[in-house]
Amino acid sequence: MTIDAPPLLLAAPNVSTGEPSEELVGALAPAQLLDLHSDRDHGRSVLTVAAPQGELAAALERLGAAAVRAIDLRRHRGLHPHVGALDVAPVVYPTPADRGAACAEALTAAALMGEAGLPVFLYGDLATDPSRRERAALREGGPVRLRERVAHGELPPDYGPPALDPATGAVLVTARPPLVAFNVELAGADVEVARSIAARLRESGGGPPGVRAIGLYLEERGCAQVSMNVHDPAGTPLATLVGAIAAEAEVAAAEIVGLVPRAALADFPDGVPIRGFDPERQVLENALGSVRG
Repeated sequence: MTIDAPPLLLAAPNVSTGEPSEELVGALAPAQLLDLHSDRDHGRSVLTVAAPQGELAAALERLGAAAVRAIDLRRHRGLHPHVGALDVAPVVYPTPADRGAACAEALTAAALMGEAGLPVFLYGDLATDPSRRERAALREGGPVRLRERVAHGELPPDYGPPALDPATGAVLVTARPPLVAFNVELAGADVEVARSIAARLRESGGGPPGVRAIGLYLEERGCAQVSMNVHDPAGTPLATLVGAIAAEAEVAAAEIVGLVPRAALADFPDGVPIRGFDPERQVLENALGSVRG
């Protein structure tokens, strides 16, 4: 009788610093780091890692412990919405067949972090209440507001202590299929233009299904940016979003944070550079192939 090897899973934890230390990055080992994207304007770093089921949860718990030591939210500088030092820790299933394994691993990670003293909220498909499904609902008002809601008994954590440390906040955990974190930089610096475009692109504003978007001004780059999460990258290719933005403002460049399924790049316009993009490392299918050998 042969025993099947555990499925290979991904995780895309986000830490609330644009300058991650070696300790933070190294905490995930022996999980394999596939991509690291840091942005000082956003005050955020996204680490994409791969490991078999049974190993990934422990890696995320180690990252949470390292983030507690390295990050103090009271001194945080950055534009991206957040509520924790380790802000989100999604376990990603590359194929629908791996969904059950990813859900189990995400719940294990949440329990381990809770036992280690980090308050954890489940969101997305693992949310314990419809009001917790969207990250935006949990992040509204930032870490200070979330701490108040927890203190008043309005929003108890799913795991961990019933109070939030102002220095470290809480962790949001889920299991999900691949999404694409996609940014488009405008040629101009008018953040109101970016915000107006983002409002129309959001699913909640009548935009394509699964699109979350905000408009930001990036001080280091001196430009406005439409920053998006695309939850259905096959149904809404990135070219569609670039076209919608270009109809309202001049596009200077794009940026993909982490991995992207190949299908999401269909018909991407040649005239729009993707900042720092490495297909061998960042196209999902290529990255998985390198891990599996």
